[in-house]
Amino acid sequence: MALENDTQAPDFELVSQFGERIQLSRYRGEKSVALVFFPLAFSGICSGELCALRDNLSMFADSSVELIGISVDSRHTLRAWGDQEGYGFTLLSDFWPHGAVAKEYGVFLEEKGFANRATFLIDPNGIIRASFITAPGEARSLEAYRAALDELQPASSPV
Repeated sequence: MALENDTQAPDFELVSQFGERIQLSRYRGEKSVALVFFPLAFSGICSGELCALRDNLSMFADSSVELIGISVDSRHTLRAWGDQEGYGFTLLSDFWPHGAVAKEYGVFLEEKGFANRATFLIDPNGIIRASFITAPGEARSLEAYRAALDELQPASSPV
């Protein structure tokens, strides 16, 4: 079962498409994060989804949200795919232990060996403020991201 809103997001450290080790907690106290779990690089729906995010990066930047994609692909695969598609955001490899972070977030599909399409919006305090998961084979919409960003804003705005 996927993690629920208003719960602490599990910290993790994964390697990016460029070989850099990225820890979720590095953003704590600084900015919000959108974790975008996707099944596999170079697949049609995943490419369409992430290209839509690439083309709308300002939506995240305007909300001071760091966009991060996560899949079970190797960092080398993610690098080739990211370069080919011109993604201007971080892609993280949940390759080994296979799908460990997706499992922590409750979105790993054991029978398929990869993560479901799931998005978690995490505020600067490390709390999941919005999330959504689509049915297998169904792409996430930009409207779902906009609604999630709207949910995030009141929680991350200074008082």
